[in-house]
Amino acid sequence: MRQTLVVMLKEPLPGRVKTRLGRDIGMVAAAWWFRHQVARLLREVHDPRWRVVLAVTPDHAGLKSRVWPSHLPRVSQGRGDLGKRMGRLMRHLPPGPVCIIGGDIPGIRRRHIAQAFAALGGHDAAFGPAPDGGYWLVGMTRVMVPASLFQGVRWSTEHALADSIASLGGARVAMVDELRDVDTVADLPGRGGF
Repeated sequence: MRQTLVVMLKEPLPGRVKTRLGRDIGMVAAAWWFRHQVARLLREVHDPRWRVVLAVTPDHAGLKSRVWPSHLPRVSQGRGDLGKRMGRLMRHLPPGPVCIIGGDIPGIRRRHIAQAFAALGGHDAAFGPAPDGGYWLVGMTRVMVPASLFQGVRWSTEHALADSIASLGGARVAMVDELRDVDTVADLPGRGGF
């Protein structure tokens, strides 16, 4: 069973992506930053040890977008909050371990993804914590995806990681390296966040 790395992406339209960052640097600049950050991230995480799949939104526009590399397979994120969308991905992708990340993680390297997949060799799930109480990666072996997965998670708060782990019941959970995602200008490399 092949390992799959899913990168969740929004179309990089001003006012629709990275809006908290946009309040700091302008919506056009935030969309530009995201588009170029994703291009760099996709080059960085490309590796023959796993296949990369783009989970896109909005569904119709994202599937046809010329912004993202055409050689990478795409799936729709669908409706619902982040937990519903990630849960759907965990349940419906082909068999094998899956790790899900966002496109806004400047510090990510192949070794971080390899570490997460390796952790799944002895655990049911893996998380890459972020300094703000959230996480930049979630991975699962998907032998059994609990019905409670991501239910009751307080997204975009310091409780997101703890709530997500609690939603797994008694699953064996591994933690991998802490990385920062970019939400505001303070999170940008060279701006005090790194």
